[in-house]
Amino acid sequence: MNLSMRKLMLIAGIILSPGLSTILSANMSSSVASSVAFGEVVLKGDAKKLPPDLQNVGVHEHLAESIQLDSLQFTNALDGKLHPLREYFSNGKPVVLNLVYYECPMLCTMVLNGVTEGLKGLDWTIGKEFDVVTISINPKDTPALALKKRESYLKSYLDNSGRDENIVKKGWQFFTATDESVKALADQLGFLYQYDSVAGQYAHAAVTFILTPEGKISRYLYGIEYRPRDLRFALLEAAQGKVGSVIDRILMFCYHYDPASRGYSFQAFRVMQVSAAGTILLLGVYLALFWTRQKKLALELKSLELNKRRPS
Repeated sequence: MNLSMRKLMLIAGIILSPGLSTILSANMSSSVASSVAFGEVVLKGDAKKLPPDLQNVGVHEHLAESIQLDSLQFTNALDGKLHPLREYFSNGKPVVLNLVYYECPMLCTMVLNGVTEGLKGLDWTIGKEFDVVTISINPKDTPALALKKRESYLKSYLDNSGRDENIVKKGWQFFTATDESVKALADQLGFLYQYDSVAGQYAHAAVTFILTPEGKISRYLYGIEYRPRDLRFALLEAAQGKVGSVIDRILMFCYHYDPASRGYSFQAFRVMQVSAAGTILLLGVYLALFWTRQKKLALELKSLELNKRRPS
């Protein structure tokens, strides 16, 4: 197998995460051939058998578990110094977290591009309603490279947006890491990746993590495109009502995360519940106004009756 084919196999496989083996073999018997199309390349093989490069790649979700904010330290691209993650989870905001590497030829760029475009579609601002933390899984990546990548994505996010540049710059940080520290974080997130020495690349899943202000894993969003609606609801969910408007909270009640579609889907039953509650509320208000008016009319009639009985 030549190098370019090997790279295409890695990219085609990892973009299907999480649970690569589960997805490839879903609804198929062992005798049914599976195929994965990427561009003009079609890969065929046993549905239950993954390439060796992908057998330890995927995501094991650890929802509601906390990451160790105090013990995990990473090098910030801005000053080249180690900082505990706790510093970036101390302002009461939910956090969008990415594990990528800065010289990734395709998938990491696609994920970061997708996240950036999705976040641009929100009427919220990085650094105001939420923060973003991006960390490299490649211990060879340097702070200088991370800084270059940061400048590129900040420019993309800010262009013609009218957002406050200073707020955004404080809210999106890029980091490098030692092999030990980033593997510890990846283990806590359930993010499985491995290095392919032949292709010279890391095989990893296309996933973005949403964490609560306290560092609990709230949601996993998969793929290379992120709808603003999914990002908004995931952040609302992680913030537990601490960001967003009353309307956002009502909409959050009407939408539910669907693991099958890896996004938030409309829930008709919940809409019926909201409508029923709204109807009851309106009826209650109407009755309260009606009874108040009736009481006022009764008092006025009584006053008139008393006036008539008085001698002139």
